[in-house]
Order: sequence, then C-alpha cells, then structure tokens
Amino acid sequence: MNILIIEDEAKTGRELKEMIQRLDEKLSVVGMVPSVKAAVDWLNNNPSPQLILSDIELADGLSFEIFQTVQICCPVIFCTAFDSYAIDAFSSYGIDYLLKPVDEDKLAASLRKYELMKQWMAPRQGVDYGQLEAVLAKLQTGYKSGLLVFSNEKIIPVKTADIAFIHSAGGNVKVYTKNKQSFQINEVLDELEPQLDPYQFFRANRQYLVNRDAVVMAEHFFNRRLVLKLNIETPEQIIISKMKAPELMAWMQR
Repeated sequence: MNILIIEDEAKTGRELKEMIQRLDEKLSVVGMVPSVKAAVDWLNNNPSPQLILSDIELADGLSFEIFQTVQICCPVIFCTAFDSYAIDAFSSYGIDYLLKPVDEDKLAASLRKYELMKQWMAPRQGVDYGQLEAVLAKLQTGYKSGLLVFSNEKIIPVKTADIAFIHSAGGNVKVYTKNKQSFQINEVLDELEPQLDPYQFFRANRQYLVNRDAVVMAEHFFNRRLVLKLNIETPEQIIISKMKAPELMAWMQR
C-alpha cells in the first residue's frame, strides 16, 4: 500500500514514516510534503496514493484546501494536535482522526480500519450481511472526546484527554484533571465506562476509572492484589483485585 504523508513538522513526518514501516513491511511511504501548495503539486504530478496521512494546520493553510483543489480517489487519516476540526475532517475524505502525539497502536487501528473498509467496499458476488454487520460494529466506536462537568452553578466542558481519573465515593462522582482540578459530574461510573475509549481508560475497581497517561506504576499488594500509582494524588489507594490484575497488566502494555 502506497501512502502519502502531508506534515509540516519534519520530525513528526519522520516519526510517522518510521511507525508505518514498523507496522507492516508492505506499507510504503511514497512521498512526504510540508504544505498545501506542495501537496497540490505532488498530487497533480504523481499517481494517486492508496492512503493519505495528513496534518490539518499547515504553514500555508489548512489541509482541507488541498482536497478542495485536487480531486483525490483515496481516503485520508488526519493527524493533528487539535480536536476542533473533526466534523470538517470527516467531510473531507477522512476515515479517522488521530490526535498528536500519534500513538502507534492507534495508528495501527486506523490502518486496520482502512483495510476493513476496503474489504467492505470491494465488489463481490453476494453479500454476507453477518460479516457486514461485524465490520460496521468494528468501525463505529463513538467514544466521547469530552464530558460536561459542574462547578459553582457552571457547566464546563472537559476534554477526556485532560482527565487523569474519575472517582466515585458516597454517591458522588468527580472528574480529576491532569492539572489537579476536580469537578462534579452527574453520571455514574457504570454509565461513563462504555462512553470512554477502553484503550485510554481502565476501570480499576468500583471507585476508579483511570487514564493511562496518568499511570506511573503498579505495585504488589497483600493477597496477590495490586496498588495502582498515578502521577497525581488520589483520594484513596487504587486497589486492583487479584481477579482484575491480569486485565490491568494486559491494558498497561497495549
């Protein structure tokens, strides 16, 4: 599969290329361009790639201008530091939206998504609707990128990426952010858990949902349990049961 990278930060472009090469030797980066103008020139003068990985905010404009200027016949995975362009991205040939710094596992999931879509769209004799339903289920994640919290009669949006952990105690549920703020939320953990990306958030026990970015280590505890340590203080120890410990270990190394 031939891939074009559109990225104005040379270091980020190299890192994306290296990730792609590590993920599958059959993937080939056929071009790396840093701007809207360079991308338009490349697409006008080269065979179409099968996939494009594109930043959004480039030095000379937004990458959406490229796809308004050049008629492309391949999907785009957008890689950006901003989450405010998601709707525009999916209106501009986008099949996925990755936030920087790009995680290799999430890039791999996006490439698998591309392969699933390609298989789904390929002409075939007869349609296996059971298989089609399974593919659609894999494609539709719908995890929240933000939650609404409450403070002094104010309703405040908080990005899930900024959340360190969510804690429940005495019927109250609070969101704790990475900058050590805490906010009340009107949902319980059982409702929140399926709304959050399971790659990023782990249900440690009945009291805690934790973000992997806040995890420092796990320590052995009494009776084959574990204590999960975060990079910010928690209201109480996060105890992982011996039954849940293997699940935690698997999640930590994903």
